[in-house]
Amino acid sequence: MLVAKESRTAIGFEEGRNDGAKWFGDLTRSRFAGPVTPHHRVLSREVSPETLAVHAGTYEDPVTGAVGTPVFQTSTFLLDDASYAAFSDGTSRDVPIYTRYGNPSQWSVQEKIAALEGSRSALVTSSGMSATASTIYALTNAGSHIVSAYDVYGGTYNLLREDMPSAGREVTFVDPCDPDAVRAAIRPETQLLFFETLTNPLLKAPSVRGLAEIAKEANALLVVDNTFLTPVNMRPLELGADVVVHSATKYLAGHSDLTAGAVVGRRKFLDRIWAQALRFGGTLEPLSAFLLERGMKTLPLRVRAQNANAAEVARFLAGHERIAAVHHPELGGPRYAGLERADYGGFGGMVSFEVRGGDEAALEFMKKLRIPYVATSLGGVESLVSMPSNTSHSSLTARQRSRIGINPGLVRFSVGIENVRDLVRDLDEALGAPAEEDKR
Repeated sequence: MLVAKESRTAIGFEEGRNDGAKWFGDLTRSRFAGPVTPHHRVLSREVSPETLAVHAGTYEDPVTGAVGTPVFQTSTFLLDDASYAAFSDGTSRDVPIYTRYGNPSQWSVQEKIAALEGSRSALVTSSGMSATASTIYALTNAGSHIVSAYDVYGGTYNLLREDMPSAGREVTFVDPCDPDAVRAAIRPETQLLFFETLTNPLLKAPSVRGLAEIAKEANALLVVDNTFLTPVNMRPLELGADVVVHSATKYLAGHSDLTAGAVVGRRKFLDRIWAQALRFGGTLEPLSAFLLERGMKTLPLRVRAQNANAAEVARFLAGHERIAAVHHPELGGPRYAGLERADYGGFGGMVSFEVRGGDEAALEFMKKLRIPYVATSLGGVESLVSMPSNTSHSSLTARQRSRIGINPGLVRFSVGIENVRDLVRDLDEALGAPAEEDKR
């Protein structure tokens, strides 16, 4: 015999969800952390990243006792008194009603991401660009002004340059590592500063603390894209950022088998971004949420291995005669003279470098590699190699790429968790092999 309402109450979807929701006209209102149910595992943010990655957010199923989070592969949920109260009280983010609004599979991975970033709330979306677009639209309005970097990820640059003006937002692009330029770009109507913790593809490392100070002076919000570093290497909210976004497709998921985005911050910001994401429809479906949560259990182990591998690869490339330049914080140099190393746990698995001979020589070099895949994206367990000029930044003109510093022959190498000696040997052989025309 099915007893739907009693069963639903028993697994925690109703109990305790509305006891703090009486906020209309109440200036002392508070918001839940989460959203989570009583059966999602919530750990102190002071617990180590390794433990949080494994346990935070796990849905401990009271019916089956499953150790792993189940996949709630459903588009909708039974309506009951808790559902109707959520609609009337404005708490529909906290009760399972419809998967576009929220789903326990999403909540599991959201809690894990929030815990790792040291925050109270997170949101997952269908892609990194969905997370970025939802955040920017939610935290600005028509007539406002945004400051960003001219060398942000190509998709973000296109959103800011092409879509924001038609939506009534003006954008100024600056060098993120020049605080004077950032400060000079601020206007009375500036609402948002959007930067990356490490820039894509040149790995510039702006001071998040400094950017947070400028944003505070301007009474604006600081949003940072932490895709390249992950919370293992930096927790920007602790440095003054207001909101953090990720392309969770990359390091968070870590296995090149899904696309997802994430947004992290205080609940008052996340509720607005969640509402915007609802309107855009960028829902992360339950199976991808399950895969993302599973992949994140090894995040600290993967990222630390990639930190070490990338640093060794960068040092090897810096000493090779066929490489004109290497971009990686571990190498130091004038670009990283002001680097606040105490804010970093590492620098991630990305290395960018310029092959002598330009784009043609770089393409020939990539064809000779045997271990890395020549493919877009980054952050997976396998090494990937690509050229920004014909992938992530192909929409930019040659002049724009030159201004950013994307020079001919620039290669972006996402270092995986393979044995680093194998990677270095492969790079050495590919760089040292003569071009086909030299063999004839």
